[in-house]
Amino acid sequence: MTALVFGGSGSGKSAYGEALAQSLADSGPLVYLATMEPAGREAEGRIARHRAQRAGKGFFTIERGRDLGACPIPEGATVLLEDLGNWAANELFASPHTSGEDAWKKMRDGLKLLMCKARNLVVISVDISRDGGTYPPETEQYLSLLAALHRDLGAWCEQVTEVVCGIPVTWKGAAV
Repeated sequence: MTALVFGGSGSGKSAYGEALAQSLADSGPLVYLATMEPAGREAEGRIARHRAQRAGKGFFTIERGRDLGACPIPEGATVLLEDLGNWAANELFASPHTSGEDAWKKMRDGLKLLMCKARNLVVISVDISRDGGTYPPETEQYLSLLAALHRDLGAWCEQVTEVVCGIPVTWKGAAV
């Protein structure tokens, strides 16, 4: 099973994704693939909160910010990828010469590899394009990259769920 779970900041998408991954992992390892790079106090605080949130839930954590397709995934694993937005920023802004197209291709191929390696893959992502604001070109490039990845995942996934104020709204597939 492959699922996309998205929502705004503080929506409960991470807790929902963790519970979904746990429910899918009837056998095999339960892997938390953490993509946030600890760049500053706010990021370190978020990482600490997520570690505390998943403590005692059976997850084995792999911290990797880029090149997720090359990540060693144990056979039969259920993988929770947290999160697509961080990974996109890491790939897009790793080098001033990385284009949105280059980052998209690398991430698309990485997602396909993860789907092949994992028994189940749950991808957490951020909600995009809700405020209608105008942004600098770099931010627009980032949002376009995420939109393209959401379209790809929406087509590939058996389940797509938006979490709004802690309430899961399933847009594709059956709620698990």
